[in-house]
Amino acid sequence: MLYPSIDSLLEQVDSKYSLVILASKRAHELDEGAQPMIEPDKFVSVKNVGRALEEIAVGDVVIDPNPELKRELLRRQEEEKKALKRREHQELEARIQFEKKM
Repeated sequence: MLYPSIDSLLEQVDSKYSLVILASKRAHELDEGAQPMIEPDKFVSVKNVGRALEEIAVGDVVIDPNPELKRELLRRQEEEKKALKRREHQELEARIQFEKKM
């Protein structure tokens, strides 16, 4: 890997291990359709891992300073999704029961 250099990346992230985890998570986000933080025509790399590293090198992607807060937010979002699915399922069952009675 020539660009970005490991030295420039380690100026942004304090350890190689943290860098690997951060790049991996960002690459997965990009794989799932997240918007790039750099304009697409400015990327040197065509692969998402390289793009994630480029975003880290310019300082656009950083380690979350409060991961517990983020985990709590994600947990709540998942609970809300599950509750919404349960309500939709209950409404569908109620509609089916109502149509059967008619």
